[in-house]
Formats: sequence, structure tokens, C-alpha cells
Amino acid sequence: MVYTCSMTNNGRAQEEEVPASSSDARTMLLELQKQLDELEKRHAEEIAAFKEEITKMKRKLEEVGQDCSKGPSLKTQRKLATSKNADMSRHCREKDAISSDSRGESILSQPARMYKSRSVCRRDTDVLSVPFLAIYESLIPPEEEKKKEKQVLALLEKLVRKEWPAAKLHLYGSRANSFGVSKSDIDVCLVIEEAGLKKAKIIRKLADVLRSDNLQNVQALTGARVPIVKLMDPVTGIPCNISINKLLAVVNTKLLRDYALIDPRLRQLAFIIKHWAKSRRVNETYHRTLSSYAYVLMCIHYLQMRRPAILPCLQEMETTYSVTVDDINCAFFDKVEKLRDFGRHNKETIAQLVRGFFHFWAYCHDYANSVISVRTGSIISKREKGWFIGTDNDRHLICIEDPFETSHDLGRVVDEYSIKVLREEFERAAEIMLNDPNPCIKLFKLYVPS
Repeated sequence: MVYTCSMTNNGRAQEEEVPASSSDARTMLLELQKQLDELEKRHAEEIAAFKEEITKMKRKLEEVGQDCSKGPSLKTQRKLATSKNADMSRHCREKDAISSDSRGESILSQPARMYKSRSVCRRDTDVLSVPFLAIYESLIPPEEEKKKEKQVLALLEKLVRKEWPAAKLHLYGSRANSFGVSKSDIDVCLVIEEAGLKKAKIIRKLADVLRSDNLQNVQALTGARVPIVKLMDPVTGIPCNISINKLLAVVNTKLLRDYALIDPRLRQLAFIIKHWAKSRRVNETYHRTLSSYAYVLMCIHYLQMRRPAILPCLQEMETTYSVTVDDINCAFFDKVEKLRDFGRHNKETIAQLVRGFFHFWAYCHDYANSVISVRTGSIISKREKGWFIGTDNDRHLICIEDPFETSHDLGRVVDEYSIKVLREEFERAAEIMLNDPNPCIKLFKLYVPS
């Protein structure tokens, strides 16, 4: 059998089986040309909208240029100079990373992607589950590490409450949402209800409190986008990052942890995909690729879209948990113990899911028009979100909607160069999963820039 991608009536992408006899080259070519013509016709309006949006932005830039003709004040000039130096430094780092990366020059054309989407699924895929599960087991934090984590949190609570008796500490991030690999940092949210709270001042005070108890490498990073205190516990050796009132991240952590409790295949898939992304160096936002959090959302969404579905859409179900954070209503179904057998009708193994994940992102996803949404458990359009490709600071080349901050596209860090690297890596992985006799060796081969 061969597999092809199609869109259902509700916009969901799925694989369909078609007879192998239809892969005759001439018939396939005619069919591909027909599909390409349909795509061009269907997306003519989207292209016109993009052009209109670009024209509007150009007009705005011209207006800004006229308004600024009087020139900035001396204070503004200093700020601009500092900002420019920071931008230049960042640009140089990115340029160095790009110049040493030779990838992104051989991604497939759309007709080639459509042809590849019909590729035959190898017969020995199920056998590959054993090595994939072995890799997964090697990445899980051991129980001893979890005990040390609790020790660190207890120590921090003791120290913090000396200074702020009503304060609370919450774990968030990969350690808390069950997608953290062994030896990853602990992320802690310090919740303080204080009128006129100044985070930088609290961060500096917190750093002083922690230094007084001989914690190591305590740094108050007040100039960061999210001010934090970094430290290391000398007893456990665990590095830790503490932020102030980052409650949305705490709620987000709960959502991901609840999804992980529904079906074990989610953690297995996410750990393997994150390990692949780290090995291939496509998990670094400062190199314009995707974050680990983005990859976890991609895995959740992929399992929501399987037929039969492996995961439900918790935010579309009856609300059993609701909290408002920063004017954002976070509501979803959290009685996940009732959903433990939700995916029982889908018998796909971890090897099949890994193959399918890469197949989807290599050959089936519509990068030009689609947004993946865990919030709705579906694919929605860029037009619906208003996510058009515009200025340098407004990129939407691979769109991943945040489940709560729905205006936030986690793919916005990706630029016109790194999107080619990502897509080439997805295609490389899909090809390995299709043809390599022992894919686990080549799939996770460490990428070393030339």
C-alpha cells in the first residue's frame, strides 16, 4: 500500500491508503499537475491578501519615516545606540551560526512533496519500536533525580518564606510537565502578591537571600526579557531558574502534564522528537529554530489528528478547571483519569507514530496556509488568525498556536533561512524512516556545522 495526504471537511490532514498500482509515473504526473492547478486556484485569494498586507505595511513605514524627520532627542539617540549595538551583536551571532550551517539548500518542490506523500510504508516498521523505546527509557529522569528535585524545592520554599511569608513556589516547564529529560534545569515560579511590584527589585533581593545560604553560582539576571535568578544547589548539583509571577507558564505546565497522563505514547513520541531535534541542532530559538515546548505541542497536535484519535482536545471538552491569568481565561477538562483509554482504538506503535510525524511535517503540512492548534485539536488557516508574512519582526513561516496566548505563534522565531533548515531536516528524517535498514543510528546522528 502507499500513503497520501488529504484534507477532510473540517480541515484535518490525514493519511489515506491508495492502491500501489496508481503509482504509475505517467498517471501520477497528470494527477500531480491537476492537484497543483487546483492549489494555485484555491490560494489565489490568499496571495492577493498577502500582497495587500505588504502594501499597507509599506505605507505605514513611509508614514513613520515622515513623522521621524525632525530627528530623535539625545536621550532617544542613546537608547537607539544601545539597542542598535545589542541588535548588531545578536545579528553577528546569528550570522556566524548561519554561515557555518550548510543546510537548507535542497528542500523538495511542492510537486515532489505531493509525490513523496504517497510513499510506501515499510513492512518492518513495528520491529523498530524496540530500539525507539530503548532510547526513550534512556532519556527519562531516574527516580533519584526526582527526589533531589523535591529537596531543592523544599529548601527554596524555606528560604523564600523567611523574606516573604505569604509567597508560594510552583514548578513549571519541562521538569514539571513530565517532558523533561534527565539533568535538565528546574524552572520555579515565585508567586508574590505585592502592590506596585517591581520584578527587578525582587529578583535582586531574592538573589541576596539565596546567597546567604551558600547556594552556588547565584546570578540576578534583571536585564533579561524574563528577569530570573539562576543558581545551583551544591548538595544535589541541580541548576535552577526562578522567575516572578509567571503564572501562565504554571497553568500551561498543568495542561501539558494532563495530556501526558492520557496516553503513554505522547511522552514516548515527544522524548524521541526532542532528542532528534537536539541531535540535529534544530531546537535552539536563538538560532531561529523551534523550542522544546513547540515540539511538544506539535506531538500533542499530531496525536489529536490521528484517526482514530489518540488524544482528545481538552480545551474543547467540558470545563472542569478554570483560572484567569493576565486577563486570559484558561479553561479545560482536567479529569484525565477518565480518559486513560481514550486512544484504545488506535493501535499504532511508537515506530509508526515517529514515521508518521516526520512524514506529515516533511510532505503533508501546508506551510503557506496552515496553523496547528492544540486548542481546537485541528488545523486552522493563517487567514483566520491574521498571520501574514510581513516585516522582519512578523514572520509566520511555520505556525504553532499557543493554547492560551492564542495571539502567540511559537514559530515566529523561524526566519526565511531556518525554515529551509527545518524542512530539510524533516525530509531527511522521513527519508531515513522510510528507507534506512537501521534508522535509529542515522536519524539521531549529531549534526556538526562545517
